[in-house]
Amino acid sequence: MFKKVCIIGCGLIGSSIARAIKKNNLSTKIVSSNRSDTTNKKVIKLNIVNDSSSDTKKMVEESDLIIIATPLSSYKSLIFKIKNSLKNGAILTDVGSVKEKAISLIEKNIPKNVSWISSHPIAGTEESGPEAGFSELFKDRWCIITPSSQAKKRDIKLLRNFWKKIGSRVDIMDAKQHDYILSITSHIPHLIAYNIVNMTLDINKKKKQEIVKYSAGGLRDFTRIAASNPIMWRDIFIQNRKNASMMIDKFIENLRDLKKAIKNKNEKKLEKIFTKTKKIRKEIVKAGQDIGKANFGRK
Repeated sequence: MFKKVCIIGCGLIGSSIARAIKKNNLSTKIVSSNRSDTTNKKVIKLNIVNDSSSDTKKMVEESDLIIIATPLSSYKSLIFKIKNSLKNGAILTDVGSVKEKAISLIEKNIPKNVSWISSHPIAGTEESGPEAGFSELFKDRWCIITPSSQAKKRDIKLLRNFWKKIGSRVDIMDAKQHDYILSITSHIPHLIAYNIVNMTLDINKKKKQEIVKYSAGGLRDFTRIAASNPIMWRDIFIQNRKNASMMIDKFIENLRDLKKAIKNKNEKKLEKIFTKTKKIRKEIVKAGQDIGKANFGRK
């Protein structure tokens, strides 16, 4: 499918992509670039890539597909570093969780003969690093493609097929819509998880031990979400701050209504709210985003 693929940033997502490419024979050569020499040595030792170096310009040269899998805050310096090394006719994509600012930034600073087609594979775990990656990470998970205005139709089709071949279900969406939807489905749930887990740190030591000991599914799952990469999530909230702030305001408003209903012992209102939210769970299961079976101690 591609002669040479370069993955910039071989963490959980980047190393999983490399493993999926290798498993499905989608490229004859896979290379990566990482800031740390330790990581570069590790990905070669783990047989994830054919070659890896901190010299990003060198790794990018002659690559047919370049995948940026680094934090959003690195994009500006990275694109200025590699833009003159991009091959004529190459496809440039990323795996970032916020699109509007990233698409605009890169579109202005790359050659017109390069197809910049942003991607967002909605997949991951709370683990990080090349050791955490696995080839099945993207199986039956959505990947949203948000092409820039200069992207060629044939390249969009090629990239779409690439994500399908590594297991993803693919959809195309404009950047503004993507950032709005993901602020609801992903960004705010993570923010709530961080807040709830941080709240437990404010409790005295004895009670905190009891909370850990008796943590049920709700808190346990929140701690899993809150264990995600802090740099990545810092960048996501800053880059998507407009949508995130709007959703936080809405959440606070709803929380006030719940608090009022609880204080006033308004049984009907509480039951109505909880019944309404239960329907969303059924819709998520029906859409294939989770299973309907009891699964205490998720894996």
